[in-house]
Formats: sequence, structure tokens, C-alpha cells
Amino acid sequence: MSSTEELLKRLGVSIDAGTLRLALTHRSYAYENGGIPTNERLEFLGDSILGFSVTDALYRDNPTLPEGDLAKRRSAVVSTRALAGIGRSLGIGDYIYLGQGEKLTEGKNKASILADTMEALIGATYVSNDIETARQLVMRLVGPLLKDAAALGAGTDWKTSIQELAASRQLGTIYYAVEGAGPDHARTFKAVLNIGGKPYGNGSGHSKKEAEQEAAADAWRQLSPGAVAAVASVSEGASPESSRSV
Repeated sequence: MSSTEELLKRLGVSIDAGTLRLALTHRSYAYENGGIPTNERLEFLGDSILGFSVTDALYRDNPTLPEGDLAKRRSAVVSTRALAGIGRSLGIGDYIYLGQGEKLTEGKNKASILADTMEALIGATYVSNDIETARQLVMRLVGPLLKDAAALGAGTDWKTSIQELAASRQLGTIYYAVEGAGPDHARTFKAVLNIGGKPYGNGSGHSKKEAEQEAAADAWRQLSPGAVAAVASVSEGASPESSRSV
């Protein structure tokens, strides 16, 4: 476990020790340690603060954008994939208290765990300070993504994004070729996305869904002009597992 002082320095906030430890306590660790409290309540709180802060920024910065487009951009910015990417850039995984089972399966690198912990840290910032401090943290974390939200498209679900894109360009039928390898407790999958019989994207993950989502993101990157930088900012090293909306 790395020093939490370094974590707070990276976040640029102060959080009291007890609240910070709670924000970093995954349910797997809590279960193995007598059912102590988990970070899920703080995650619930942080999710709402994140959603409002992003919604407010998008509304103010895009006065002519229709509601539907605002919703799509918000979904891209607060997605599991985006939050996990932020968490990885901060090295959050090294600070999370995980149970032995999650440690064995590299839980500190799982997108869902990283994203949930980021939300818990936002909630913890509010509890230890105030709403403005928490909002400022959100803006520091997702500010770059807000600028690229249009290019991110429907990035909360890359399979849907690539399906819509392929249909709009009449590229043909989408097919995923998936292969699994390794023991049950550490199984990995590789996926190749084919459109109209041609390979367009590759992906890997700890489940078929993750591998297919990554392959879809790879294909979307290649087929969407100007999207490379935006997608890379949240997908580097990520393992997309699910999407979240506000």
C-alpha cells in the first residue's frame, strides 16, 4: 500500500484519514475483515456530485446544444471507461484495500473497481470539505474530457457506437471473433471485430464483454476522423467493463 499522503497530493485535496480509508475500502476487503464498512455509500454520494458537476459545466459551456447531445456528452465523460482511465493515470489502484480474491485477479486494474473508487474519493472530498471543493476536484479530473466530449461520441458503449457508425456508412454486418485462454481464475479473452468480413479492431480483457468492447473502441478510433486523441485519453490501458449514466 502506497502512502496516502502521495495520493492526496495527486488529487490536490485534503481528506481526513478515516474518511479516506473508507473511500478506499472495497467490499471484497470488507467481507474478509468481518464485514467492516465499505466505500459504497461514498461512491453513491460521489456519483451524484460528479453527475451534477459535469451536467452544470456542459450546460453553461454549450448554450445552444440540444438536450440529447448534452446527455450523450455527459455519459461519455462520466462513463466507467473514462473514470477508470483517470484512476489509472493517478495510480489509484495501488491504494485500494482489496480482498485476496480480487488481488489474485488483478482487481486494482479492473475498470469497475477503479471507477467506483474515483466516485468514492469525490464523495469523501465533499464529506471532509464542502461541495465547492468536491466540484473543483471533479473539474480538475474531467476537464480535459469535457473538451473532447464531442469526439468521444457514445463512448460509454463502444459496441453501440461502432454499430451505429457502421450502419450509417453501410459497411456491412459486424461480427466478433473471440478466443479465451488461461485458467478459470485468471482467464483472458481476445476479440477481433470484423465489419463486412474485414478486421477493423482488436481488444482483450478478463471477459468476453470487455474484449469485445475494447475491439469496438479500437475500430471506432480507426473509423472516426479526429477521435483518436479523445479516445486515447480515456482508453490507454483501460479494460472497459460497463457504462454508467446520471
